[in-house]
Amino acid sequence: MVPHMKAATCEDSRHVCATLNSLDTPCLVLDETRMTRNIARLRTTLQRLSVQFRPHLKTAKSVEVAQRLMDGPNGPIAVSTLQEAEIFAGSGVRDILYAVGIAPHRLDRVVALRLRGADIAIVLDSVGQASAVVAKVRETADPIPVLIEVDCDGHRGGLQLDNPALLEVGRILHRGQATLRGVMTHAGESYKCVGAEALEAAAEAERSTAFACAEVLRANGLPCPIVSVGSTPTAHFARNLAGVTEVRAGVFVFFDLVMTGIGVCAIHDVALSVLCTVIGHQHARGWILVDAGWTALSLDRGTQTQAVDQGYGIVCDLDGIPYPDLIIAQTNQEHGIAALRRGSSARLPDLPVGARLRILPNHACATGAQHDQYHVISEGSLVVRDIWSRFKGW
Repeated sequence: MVPHMKAATCEDSRHVCATLNSLDTPCLVLDETRMTRNIARLRTTLQRLSVQFRPHLKTAKSVEVAQRLMDGPNGPIAVSTLQEAEIFAGSGVRDILYAVGIAPHRLDRVVALRLRGADIAIVLDSVGQASAVVAKVRETADPIPVLIEVDCDGHRGGLQLDNPALLEVGRILHRGQATLRGVMTHAGESYKCVGAEALEAAAEAERSTAFACAEVLRANGLPCPIVSVGSTPTAHFARNLAGVTEVRAGVFVFFDLVMTGIGVCAIHDVALSVLCTVIGHQHARGWILVDAGWTALSLDRGTQTQAVDQGYGIVCDLDGIPYPDLIIAQTNQEHGIAALRRGSSARLPDLPVGARLRILPNHACATGAQHDQYHVISEGSLVVRDIWSRFKGW
């Protein structure tokens, strides 16, 4: 397990405050002002709908960020790796949903976490997984809590409402003394929706499917206390959450260009950026070379199919203000190529070698995964107030 590192702060007399001009590059920058605003926005929406919030920490992968997202020190949270669960449990979180379909070989780690006092629940969508859980329950006498994943939009995993396996899985778990805690779904196709009307429809499909599956289980004598839904787009555009007990969302904490492209947020809401340095030019080609390649930005091209293709990220000045139509058009391992988007009439900015830039990411989860710490600033400031660790691995 990766050890949790104490955040360095400017109030610590042993720490000299850095600025974005003095950091080595490339590195990850987090605008805490924007992050705080993003968190408040979603919390206000969910409070109005009277539903519990379970933040998904797969994007943040940071104890410091988690502390700003949770209702209290015990959670609740959702995670996508058992390493996340182990680190957050080690920091005192107790209410954890491991929101990826369980592989049988991981059940021993789940049981170990539960023995340490974490109330960790798992997710599954097949008879084979349910049978493996029941076998582990019999072996350990631990009634492992389970949510059945249901499919609301054909995105990836989950059981559809009319699939007989929904009841079969529920009965295997219940009769096998596992704790059937409820159902969960993820509207992954909402990331392809554009505009309020389409996003509202996706949110309602997510809600109605999860609730209908819960009612099938209940009508057949099976417990289903939790109905869990969530994705960042649907969490922001849900208008009715009747029958839902909790909402999950993750990337909203930072937002990114994919979320901007479908209308969930604006460019000025994106809280994460990669700081880089100009290292060369190809004037004849209209290229500005920077020291942030795919190892710093990721290879995610999530905006490629959207109305506006943002390449590998939008290029901003040191204050985070985008240059007109300047994007990272190509990447190599350690090189990024900044250029004007095709067809632009904008003028290429004069950026000398050594100039500092910030790149807004297509996908905050993927870009964040390239780095092991956040350099935390406030909006409108270049001072690095804190350094927060983030972790990798499974």
